[in-house]
Amino acid sequence: MMATELNDFIEKGKSMKHELTMAEIAKFQQEYEKEPQNRVAELAVVNNGVQKASFNNEGVRKLNRTFSIEIPTDNVTDQKQSGRCWLFAALNTLRHGFAKKYNAKNFTFSQNYLFFWDRVERANIFFDNILNTADRPLDDRTVHTYMQGPDTDGGQWAMAISLIRKYGLVPTYAQDESFTANNTSAFNSALNMKLREDGLFLRKLAQENKTDEIEKKRQEFLSEVYRMAVIAFGEPVQKFDLEFKDDDGKYYFDGDITPLDFFHNYFTDDLDDYVVLFNAPDHEFDKLYALPFEDNVEGGTPVHFLNTKIENLKEAAIKQLKAGETIWFGCDVGKESDRQRGLLSKGLYQTDTIFNIETKLNKKERLQTGASGSTHAMTLVGVDVVDGKPRQWKIENSWGSKVGEKGYFVMDDDWFNEYLFKVVVKKQYVPDKLVKIWEGEATPVEAWDSMA
Repeated sequence: MMATELNDFIEKGKSMKHELTMAEIAKFQQEYEKEPQNRVAELAVVNNGVQKASFNNEGVRKLNRTFSIEIPTDNVTDQKQSGRCWLFAALNTLRHGFAKKYNAKNFTFSQNYLFFWDRVERANIFFDNILNTADRPLDDRTVHTYMQGPDTDGGQWAMAISLIRKYGLVPTYAQDESFTANNTSAFNSALNMKLREDGLFLRKLAQENKTDEIEKKRQEFLSEVYRMAVIAFGEPVQKFDLEFKDDDGKYYFDGDITPLDFFHNYFTDDLDDYVVLFNAPDHEFDKLYALPFEDNVEGGTPVHFLNTKIENLKEAAIKQLKAGETIWFGCDVGKESDRQRGLLSKGLYQTDTIFNIETKLNKKERLQTGASGSTHAMTLVGVDVVDGKPRQWKIENSWGSKVGEKGYFVMDDDWFNEYLFKVVVKKQYVPDKLVKIWEGEATPVEAWDSMA
């Protein structure tokens, strides 16, 4: 359709209104009753719900729990009623490296410790964003987006890296989970209400050009946020005794160390060696994008995504798994998934069959229309490669051991194509062409972009 034709159509559309009539409704009823199968579907869905009625057993039969490439892991973690999956997945990849080096596969790190600092850092960067947009009206889309979620649970790989680099790591026993870390909604509500009020106050000061007062009030507001975080999560540990036995019973002790000592002394800081490969067909491929809206630490690692075809994500992931290293990844976990059985399979629910319809949105169109996006982060720990092609993938989740098979999920390769969006892999497993793009200039996207 030409531009002029489209404009004419839109202009006509302003008066294209349709009132649903009783005659039409009677026609719909007649058409419904013509098909006996509709009644069968109605009985099934009314009594069992859409998912149970449309569950496709073929999705179960084609998946199993055998993988040709599998990294030995054991107990899973549990984020409970929080949106900290990104942090759990990041710490899972690090703990698997620690497990390999020190033969201690169930040694875990404190999510609560880093989550504390994440909330304080996000408050600080929120104030920066609000001050930098003080010349815009409140209903400006960017300002509105900042105000919608000043300090939230969700996050990205780079955000975890920024926190680890600045604050280090501690074992779980040194700062265990708090009730609020496991149940974040009430704290989020209180904190975000305060930050919105603070943001309005700082905007007013900026508009009045009261620079000195801005910094004074920022310090006051941040001190209050710190106080709230301590009350909710506990004061962050400053020193601890590292003490554990490995899987063979060998005893380790390192007394009175700081979280940064632990990170620098027991880990190789190769975090800059990782590349975040993204697959968003609604964006240009082989191009680097920045998401400044999602940065959580001022001066930290920026959130960058290298958008490329799905085959590049798979190839790099397989290479890294073959090398014995697990992988942080992001996906749309709510699509075609069975949480209790731990299944991710394309076509797991035959909803089109139940409703006698046909939906054909592809991955690009789902992103463009908001029908899909990256909602959850987990850890790839295995893959089943048959005749040179991946058939299914093993996933370590962070929803505890009562779902899946002791917390582990299995994903078929078709689901990977459709609902997996990003993997974090080392540069050595990525083609040189893509590494060069990763190390180049990033194009920023808006806060409401489909990649976010």
